[in-house]
Amino acid sequence: MSARDPRIDAYIAKSAEFAKPILTYIRETVHAACPDVVETTKWSMPFFEYHGPLANMSAFKAHVGFGFWKGALVVGRGAGDDERAMGQFGRITSLKDLPPKKELVALVRTAMQLNEDGVKVPKKKPAKRAELPVPTELAAALAKNGKARANFDAFPPSHRREYNEWVGDAKRDETRIARANQAVEWIAEGKGRNWKYQKKQ
Repeated sequence: MSARDPRIDAYIAKSAEFAKPILTYIRETVHAACPDVVETTKWSMPFFEYHGPLANMSAFKAHVGFGFWKGALVVGRGAGDDERAMGQFGRITSLKDLPPKKELVALVRTAMQLNEDGVKVPKKKPAKRAELPVPTELAAALAKNGKARANFDAFPPSHRREYNEWVGDAKRDETRIARANQAVEWIAEGKGRNWKYQKKQ
């Protein structure tokens, strides 16, 4: 049996007039689709739980947001770019902005099944940062030191980036040359740019 939270009643009651029927409709549809849903609040917003977070809704001054916790798997990526802020249905200003009840019920049941099966949303892989070009001064200094060149080429991209940024960010030619010479000394010893701050094994 579903559990209703009086805090949700209070939330709907104090929402803008346009939002009340939308919030009520969403709430009733979720309960109809998922008889065992439990209501709660998180981050001052109404949440629906069923074997973990299922969906949430929120009222703003001019729109309502509604979304599934595993929205990318329930609705798909293309259903709303502002998924985190507004859910998968964009800015809801009237009941017309929501799918028909039959479709919404089906989406709730899809979300329920995902939770029952313990399916997790795959984490986004961090975007790869483009490799910075080697500053001219550093390239020239490395060309004169074979060991440093070999170590630099073998470094992970993060280590090369740190040296490229350090040398390349210097505004004066003299500073870039001095940094490049210092860098080559450290690189020849197999040290990363921030070796002083790394914990000793």
